[in-house]
Amino acid sequence: MDIPRNDAYSDYAVFLALGSNLGDKQKNIEDAFDKIEERIGRITSLSALHITNPVGFQSANIFVNCVCEVTTNIDIFTLFSTTQEIEKEIGRTSKSHYGVYSDRMIDIDVVMAGDLIVKTPDLTIPHPLFHLRDFVLAPFCEIAPDRIHPLFGKTILQLKEELDRMQTAY
Repeated sequence: MDIPRNDAYSDYAVFLALGSNLGDKQKNIEDAFDKIEERIGRITSLSALHITNPVGFQSANIFVNCVCEVTTNIDIFTLFSTTQEIEKEIGRTSKSHYGVYSDRMIDIDVVMAGDLIVKTPDLTIPHPLFHLRDFVLAPFCEIAPDRIHPLFGKTILQLKEELDRMQTAY
């Protein structure tokens, strides 16, 4: 299937964080990969699947998390909209708002997109909290430790090491 492209955009790397803690978690993530490749671009790098506890809310359901790198040339707003559609198709019924989190079939966050910096009411890139979340940094560090955060000017590995030191201090 040919993916429609907007020729005004050059190829760039997008890093997506995926997580699931309901249903067949691994299948939910695999289904998301298939849809990402069909509609967004080619997955060029993929972390291992990480088993993590929920962060920010209580649940008996553990998460499966990973990060993938996708090469695309669709504009970032279309890409974001497409990730939201994929979440709904896989069974996500509600989004987190104002720091209130809940169990989910799938979550797809746009973590970084090239060197883009975006801040709108619906989309912030780089993701504003990923540098504080080991369930994103650990898999991200597996596939792109030398990638530089466009706002902080630090590599993903440096951000991971800083978070590890912060967590050890508590």
